[in-house]
Amino acid sequence: MGDRAVLLNDRTVPRSRGNIDHIAIAASGVWVIDAKRYKGLVERRDVGGLFKSDLRLFVGGRDQTKLADGLGWQIDAVRDALGGTPVTISAALCFIEAEWKLLARPFQQNGVWVTWAKKLAEMIAEPGALTPDDVTDVASRIAVALPPKHARSETA
Repeated sequence: MGDRAVLLNDRTVPRSRGNIDHIAIAASGVWVIDAKRYKGLVERRDVGGLFKSDLRLFVGGRDQTKLADGLGWQIDAVRDALGGTPVTISAALCFIEAEWKLLARPFQQNGVWVTWAKKLAEMIAEPGALTPDDVTDVASRIAVALPPKHARSETA
């Protein structure tokens, strides 16, 4: 259903100093994407003890779990921008230039997909409930509520 996707880049969140790197809107729903240019191997490790699991995200040997936790406010900002419209919102950390094991698969860390660019594009392109008209409508609503970060300089 629908082969249309809209990509909104570098969006300002009103009343916030933060921004959202990318928002993709497709038949599969709305995707909040935080792109990271990190070096090293991306992996999920269980650092828990004998009786308790504690899965964490490591990149280049360093615990980067906080990156997944940090997408919560961005998801909330997109949800607020949609004003209650029932749309599936997914979040992804997309590692650019990082290394992955040979048979690596995307995984979720605290509800956030951890993946690489080509795989994320495939995930976004999956079939979903949004029609092409829905995609256009949802993208327009988000674009108005979360303007481009550099919109002010474009008018000067």
